Amino acid sequence: MNQQDLRTIEHRCIQEEQPKCQAACPIHVDVRAFMARMATGDLPGARKVLDRTMPLPAVLGRICDHPCEAACVRQDLGGSLAMGHLERACVMATPSGGKPLCMPAKGKSVAALGGDLSSLSLAWDLAKKGYAVTLFVSRDRAGGILTELPEALLPPAVLAETLAVLAQMGVTVKTGQPLDAALFEAVQKDFNAVYVECARDNVLSPSRADVDPLTLACGPAGVFCGGWPADDASRSMIGLVADGRRAAVSIDRFLSGATLTASREKEGVTDTRISTNLTDVPPASRIDPQDPIAGYTPDAARLEAGRCLQCDCLECVKVCEYLKHYKGYPKVYARQIYNNLSIVLGNHNANQMIDSCTLCGLCTEVCPEDFSMAELCLDSRRDMVNRGKMPPAAHEFALEDMAFSNGPDFALLRAEPGRETCDHLFFPGCQLGGEPDGRIPEAYAFLRERLSGGVGLGLGCCGAPALWAGRQALFEETVAAFQADWEKLGRPRLVTACASCLSVFRQAAPDIPAVSLWQVLNEETGLPEAPGFTPPAAVAVHDSCTSRHDAATQAAIREILAKRGVAFAELPLSGRLTECCGFGGLLGNANPELAAAFTKRRVSESGQDYLATCAMCRDRFSHAGKRAYHLLDLLFPGRDAADPATRPDPGFSMRHETRARLRRELLRTVWNEAVDEKAPVGPDFTVTPEVRAVMEARHILDDDVKRVLAHAESTGRKFLNRENGRFLASFTPHRVTYWVEYALEGGTARVFAAYSHRMTVAGVGK
Repeated sequence: MNQQDLRTIEHRCIQEEQPKCQAACPIHVDVRAFMARMATGDLPGARKVLDRTMPLPAVLGRICDHPCEAACVRQDLGGSLAMGHLERACVMATPSGGKPLCMPAKGKSVAALGGDLSSLSLAWDLAKKGYAVTLFVSRDRAGGILTELPEALLPPAVLAETLAVLAQMGVTVKTGQPLDAALFEAVQKDFNAVYVECARDNVLSPSRADVDPLTLACGPAGVFCGGWPADDASRSMIGLVADGRRAAVSIDRFLSGATLTASREKEGVTDTRISTNLTDVPPASRIDPQDPIAGYTPDAARLEAGRCLQCDCLECVKVCEYLKHYKGYPKVYARQIYNNLSIVLGNHNANQMIDSCTLCGLCTEVCPEDFSMAELCLDSRRDMVNRGKMPPAAHEFALEDMAFSNGPDFALLRAEPGRETCDHLFFPGCQLGGEPDGRIPEAYAFLRERLSGGVGLGLGCCGAPALWAGRQALFEETVAAFQADWEKLGRPRLVTACASCLSVFRQAAPDIPAVSLWQVLNEETGLPEAPGFTPPAAVAVHDSCTSRHDAATQAAIREILAKRGVAFAELPLSGRLTECCGFGGLLGNANPELAAAFTKRRVSESGQDYLATCAMCRDRFSHAGKRAYHLLDLLFPGRDAADPATRPDPGFSMRHETRARLRRELLRTVWNEAVDEKAPVGPDFTVTPEVRAVMEARHILDDDVKRVLAHAESTGRKFLNRENGRFLASFTPHRVTYWVEYALEGGTARVFAAYSHRMTVAGVGK
């Protein structure tokens, strides 16, 4: 990722765009922050917001013609926020902040010909930046149009106080000055820059067509014009102030030697891409003060400000535990990822953040600009893998699990008995293959009975873990190996029960025709006559996140439930907007705590039992204490009479054992092959549920424990704790060292603790 890539990515996130009210304000008052403080009755805090943004806040807060109200997204939901009335209420109820903080004097002077509102605004802004400003006023006092306003709207004392503050800021006012050509020539010689106010009493006023609309530059270098009369139909009080501010920015740039034009597209009234979701926002009627001049009571002001929706986007953060967890939003994360990728020497502190995205794509679906954190994180994982910057620990266990699934203990790809090729190939997926009583043999037998042309069987992993880990070469190698074997089977249609497998093959191997098992059962074979388990009540359907864009499969699932007579309901986010269970993107490996938060969020969305078509979704829900079914539970009887919604998460070790057992069973029952049971490694052992939970959390398999025990007992390399009679032993089969604390009781080891690490420990051999 280079700087231009970063800018392009950052631009897709609109969270930092101004709310519509602020974008419609020519001087960009922070209406959102102002309303937030007013809603809590914090008038001093609200006044600070105005003081920070407005020139002449005591004056402008009373007279602003509030164009922001026309842009308020509340317009059709009870009426726009009464920003003008609330500003007035705030400045009337709070004392002036006095002289604002000004920068040290810059030693440069600016002349303003005119003392109307735009010149006063310009003087305020330039004086804060350290410039010496002199106002030349034709009348006996400064103020111009402000002196003509009703006293009830703008008391003379308020204007006088504001002029006194300008004097404290170092602004000089020279009254009774004829604003003629002679004065104009003189100030050009005596001052570093000149502002010509185009008010009614200024004989030098040019037309707007003679002025650069971006910079307000006109005539000789260093001369700027603005502040056309407020009685012009196209002008307003806030427009006069905006002219003064724009000219002040130009003069500051001119005197600093900077470009007058660069990066000024966001000045004045501007467009904004911010999007506020109004779907569930109830109407709330506008509350206007009974007397517009006297203003609000404190309670009425709080109620009216409380109608503010505090517009922002954050649609992705609202639906994603990952984005919420890191307390930012995609634009912030893009910068953090860019910085992380740019590190040559030092700690890559954003590694876990990059690895914690589930890659589910929900953020893209809800984003008005289609920002994809999944794409950003996956590209970053690939980049780090290619440069050797991705720690192996992040995804190592998942990749080893994939290797097991594609190894001799589970992998199988065959046509049905008596055939060399087949028209269909049933590929249930590795995770369903690790599900005890996963009903794969029953489903395979049913497909062979109902589909013509022969149905082969494929056991293995599609390569999704390598894809999610950013191991692109390994992923492509896995898909290519499968594709080569698929060719030998006669290029059959792939029927998969796993949405992740279906998504992988459709994207990475488009030559392979692939369809979901659920569509085949719903549209081609019909449902089995022998019913599966019937849930006692309606179930809530959870769509796999990898089926997000597979509307046909999602519809087939619901039609199957209807045909089975199973009542069902939709979760708040389903279909195209479905949420991840916490397994996607290998989140459980990189950040188990966050993965648990994903699962907890999902299971909390309904009190009903859940129905899933992904084995890992079902197991994660079960692990979190949620009653959950797999759709196959409802279609085939299975071998366990117990309620399948109570089936526990099998855990890592049991999944390995179940896959190996499934392969042996199918070879024996379908192909009539005698299969030797896998010889045990090391002594049998027992553990308490507490130790089993620790092993699961640390991804320590039963085979890992048995290898440690076998190594210790065969070599004698173990430590004895004479106080309790327990042994402590270790073994390093690959990069990971496993430690086990145990005691032998007869021929069985009783394991008290197990842990692992990737350190190199002196004296510990392989």
